[in-house]
Amino acid sequence: MRTVYINGQFVAEDAAHVSIFDRGLLFADAVYEVFSVLDGRVIDYAAHMMRLERSLAEMTIDYDCSAADWPGIVATLIERNALTEGTIYLQISRGAADRDFLFPKPGTPATVFAFTQARALVANPLAERGMRIITRPDRRWGRRDIKTVQLLYASMMKMEAKAAGVDDVWLVEGDVVTEGTSQNACIITPNGLLVTRDLGHHILPGVTRLSLIDIARASGITVEERPFTIAEAQGAAEAFVTSASLFVMPVVEIDGLRIGDGRPGMETMALRKAYIDHARAQG
Repeated sequence: MRTVYINGQFVAEDAAHVSIFDRGLLFADAVYEVFSVLDGRVIDYAAHMMRLERSLAEMTIDYDCSAADWPGIVATLIERNALTEGTIYLQISRGAADRDFLFPKPGTPATVFAFTQARALVANPLAERGMRIITRPDRRWGRRDIKTVQLLYASMMKMEAKAAGVDDVWLVEGDVVTEGTSQNACIITPNGLLVTRDLGHHILPGVTRLSLIDIARASGITVEERPFTIAEAQGAAEAFVTSASLFVMPVVEIDGLRIGDGRPGMETMALRKAYIDHARAQG
């Protein structure tokens, strides 16, 4: 049984409880982060905490991350759960108050919890065969740059992908790709450019995406942050996604059309290896 962290205490998972009046439950009024753990160490910790603080500020949730020893909490969760590879999920809601669309009075304590999930991040079979993707309209709310728990549409699209016998969905507005259901989308053009969607309210500013861009540029790859269409993605030399749990994951098919020769691209796999090396070096 896992040990989890909730509101200042470490408890067994079956002893962790949240009020039925919690606004994360009633209104999806909460933000979250997912940290990758590799070799028992957290990857890109500082960048994840910066994004968490930004999400809290954008949502005006009154919680001071510096008031808790988060490095110590994360280390304790890793140690008590003997986690060598997997993820840590951290969620902060506006707290519990009688149901009302208006925010509760100032000073209402936030609800804070975190837990571990063991999973294979490096030896993922998807990296060997590549992901098959379908595209669907992006019908999420307009502030996708805030990492909130409003994930119903993304969950529905993952189920639609499963029903279609593929691995995931890329969301599109018109014919322009925004991002995956839980990943940032990237392509490598026939002339060797790495293209990923520019930041704004339309996509989440992925931490893995940010690190990957730095790695690519350091290796001499030209990166363009701009919109790209489904047709451009289908005509790309390679395609891939980035996320905390997938790292750099090749995409080999979009809407039934194979990308390149239909196998994980050499450049993508080189970037995946470079990211894993980066993660192990700085975790």
